[in-house]
Amino acid sequence: MVNHSTVLLQQPGANILTDPVWSRRCSPVSFAGPARHRAPGVDFDNLPPIDIVLVSHNHYDHLDLSALRRLASRGASQFLAPLGAGSFLETHGISPVRELDWGDSAAASGVTIHSVPAFHFSGRSLFDRDRTLWCGYMLETAVGLVYFAADTGFGPLFSWIRDRFGPPRLAFLPIGAYEPRWFMSPVHMDPDEAVEAHGILGAESSIAIHHGTFQLADESIDDPAIRLRAIAPASFFVLSNGESHLL
Repeated sequence: MVNHSTVLLQQPGANILTDPVWSRRCSPVSFAGPARHRAPGVDFDNLPPIDIVLVSHNHYDHLDLSALRRLASRGASQFLAPLGAGSFLETHGISPVRELDWGDSAAASGVTIHSVPAFHFSGRSLFDRDRTLWCGYMLETAVGLVYFAADTGFGPLFSWIRDRFGPPRLAFLPIGAYEPRWFMSPVHMDPDEAVEAHGILGAESSIAIHHGTFQLADESIDDPAIRLRAIAPASFFVLSNGESHLL
């Protein structure tokens, strides 16, 4: 667990990084916007070679241009992004990028990556809402199915994903930025819904993401983790930045 929705997934033959964010703020400017409460759990310079980089959508807390440029400058990563977001990355010097629509698949470093739906939205300004796509990813890896939900509200997509792919060995499920529910529920799950999604998916294990680093909603920074620990089964893990889990 690096931070927020940034996870380093290591398996034989491939190192995979999700929604890489290392900047101090998730904001269009360096002097305002949500600032991190906790440092990344892995220093950028200590990252191993990254074979695959998954970008789920273009919100600032998921698409950090500074981090992505640094990864691209290493010259060893394949970037995957939803429709429109890939073109955005390329205009900022980040390549090679493969764009995926919902239902599209790509292969890289022995991993098959499927773009799957999410209940969310996109936008980096007041004028570009939903101009690009958003998604989650299902990965067929050497050690089994891995589902990265990224940002999503709760809904029938979890049943569809299980019916389409089968139960994942591991699921990364978002638990934060959920209050107030009247406003956030269409686009962000709360911990109770994440536990329900874990059960619907039939995941062997789940790890909580989208919590503990940036204050993005009305609940406190630690409420999502505290609430999840109180209700989650033993197979649903909450990791602090820098913690790892071995399957």
